[in-house]
Amino acid sequence: MPRTPSPALTDAEARVMAVLWDRRRATVAEVVSALSKKRAVSYSTVQTILRILETKGYVSHGKAARAFIYRPIVDERQARRRALKHLVARLFRGSPGLLVLNVLEDERIDPAELKQLKKLIEDA
Repeated sequence: MPRTPSPALTDAEARVMAVLWDRRRATVAEVVSALSKKRAVSYSTVQTILRILETKGYVSHGKAARAFIYRPIVDERQARRRALKHLVARLFRGSPGLLVLNVLEDERIDPAELKQLKKLIEDA
């Protein structure tokens, strides 16, 4: 039985999206070129990931000459929100507060970020 696709981005999908968010539009070859600067990646792998991203509703494509040009239709902030909703639902019993408490208990937070968090809580 095939696995149900996750609405959240996988690591590989997030790397492809980062290229598209940076460039605003790119062909498969341009994404491959950008990703290959950090680690080798094949054209067919990137092409498959872009098709998956299109199915998930993160990108769309148009055609120019013989190449598909992909563009993001979900911005970074929307993607973060989707990922957080997915994470909260799966691991924190649907409670954003439980997520925040976990982060505050388990992670070292920069004092400036902590100050910003305190302000957000006070303003809520």
